[in-house]
Amino acid sequence: MTLPSAPLAPAARGPALVVLLTLALLCPEAQAQSAPVSLYWAATVHAWVAAMLALMAAVVGLISGMHPRERPATFLIGMMLSWVVLRAAAAPSAAGLRPLLMTLLVLCGVQYLLRQMNWKRSWIDHALLIQCLVVPASLLATGGQMGLLGTVWHAVLSLELVAAMGWALWLRRVRLQHGGDDAQARDLVLMACLCLPTMLALLAELALAATSESLWWVTSPWLGLMLPLLMLSLGLQLVGSVAQARLEAERRVAAVEQRMAERIAEVERAHGQLAEQKLEQVTERERKRIAADLHDDLGAKLLTIVHTSESDRISTLAREALEEMRLSVRGLTGKPVHLIDALGDWRAEVVSRLGQANILAEWKSPAEDVEHTLQARAYVQTTRILRESVSNIIKHSGATHATISSAVQDGDFILTIQDNGNGIPTELEGRLDRGHGMASMKSRAKQMHGQCLVESGPGWGTVIRLTIPL
Repeated sequence: MTLPSAPLAPAARGPALVVLLTLALLCPEAQAQSAPVSLYWAATVHAWVAAMLALMAAVVGLISGMHPRERPATFLIGMMLSWVVLRAAAAPSAAGLRPLLMTLLVLCGVQYLLRQMNWKRSWIDHALLIQCLVVPASLLATGGQMGLLGTVWHAVLSLELVAAMGWALWLRRVRLQHGGDDAQARDLVLMACLCLPTMLALLAELALAATSESLWWVTSPWLGLMLPLLMLSLGLQLVGSVAQARLEAERRVAAVEQRMAERIAEVERAHGQLAEQKLEQVTERERKRIAADLHDDLGAKLLTIVHTSESDRISTLAREALEEMRLSVRGLTGKPVHLIDALGDWRAEVVSRLGQANILAEWKSPAEDVEHTLQARAYVQTTRILRESVSNIIKHSGATHATISSAVQDGDFILTIQDNGNGIPTELEGRLDRGHGMASMKSRAKQMHGQCLVESGPGWGTVIRLTIPL
């Protein structure tokens, strides 16, 4: 079996080339006798490209079906399938089908390239549809003979594809000039790399068909591969863009979830703060109620006992209880106390109590004026620690002299009580918090986030150092 070697008319080159490629692929005898090796390999490549285009059309169809925004990709599917069927229609009986397939390929290609840029004109749609009717009808009117009319239509259709590619590149360039970003610049470069070789191949094929028949026979099978390769590249670009959009959507979802988690955490913190404020308000109201009850009821009764009791001991105990009650009421009210006022109250009380016990009291105030304040609870707890210390000096130390000094240092208030008494007995086995209310003083200091240190030894007195943050 041999292939025809006589020259063909220019109008018959297209169908004859399809037949030649098909025979070169299917007939080993023809390959060996007259078909060039390049035609055999070209036919093989065409077959593989057609199979890949059919598979890519199925993939793009799934994407366009699942993503409404990718509906213009149906034109790319039509372009791919038109080329596959056109290459398969090599039999002479299918000669009337080829012009329709060529016009469908051009229609789908032009529409896809332009709608990618959201550029749509109704007159172009109408012209392409009319062309799908005019081209096959005009060729069928000639009795199926391609002739000069077939050559003209082939050139017109090829030039339409070239013009659509050039216009699509121009639209991308204009968009980039009007504030485009890096992604649009990359898209322009990619489309230029895909479309320009295809445009040159289509123009070269037309030029060779008009100038050199022999060179056209050699190069046309390979130049004809540029268009299907462009369609494959456009399909891959679509798949890549969908995958990139999926990744961006996942990142946006992750960012939204993170922002939502942050907002939820903020709402929870705000709710917790509101709950704490509400609890504090309720607690504050309850404290004030208890303080008012203590002051009005218990305080009045203790004051009555102080003034009416005939027993000095009972009167003294009632007066001490009244002072403790007033101190507790002051702590319940929650009103801050100026440190300078607190120091004045403590000095008056300490000097008076130690003087009544015949103990010389030396009070050392801070070297400079202080403008700090103490919270009500801190004032109460410090007052009770100071009273307990003074009581220990009076009852247990046997001291004749006591020094009380205060200072503000590095944001802390430091109160030091020192006596020249006998010190804490050795029977306590080194545990200074076992007796004389030391455990209570340390506990009160801890409640204020401070500390109470005790240093003592037989024969050289006791030093109590209270440190609390201001």
